[in-house]
Amino acid sequence: MSTAVETAIAPVSFTEGAVKELHKLKDMQDLGDEFGLRVGVEGGGCSGMSYVLGFDQQKDGDTIYFIQGVKVYMHKAHGMYLAGMQIDWQDGLNSRGFTFNNPNAASSCGCGTSFSV
Repeated sequence: MSTAVETAIAPVSFTEGAVKELHKLKDMQDLGDEFGLRVGVEGGGCSGMSYVLGFDQQKDGDTIYFIQGVKVYMHKAHGMYLAGMQIDWQDGLNSRGFTFNNPNAASSCGCGTSFSV
């Protein structure tokens, strides 16, 4: 299928809070070792493209990254949209959930889950 890539060249990074929450979610779902975190994009959303973030099994065309102890599956074509992006976890009174800081986004919507390039 795909090969594993060194962490140093991974297109995305996670904050400490995001890593902690991802491990917690994976443990809660009791997923096997064949599951990793899928990070990607898809068409749609109010700004043109939406982020994909969820546990999944490897698919054809995926590259595997090991980022801060998290196994990540990403389709190789999505890297150009996500290069340099940082994923964070917010758990405050005003917002709760994952946030995406994407330097490639020309604009993003108010909900923070869709963007345009």
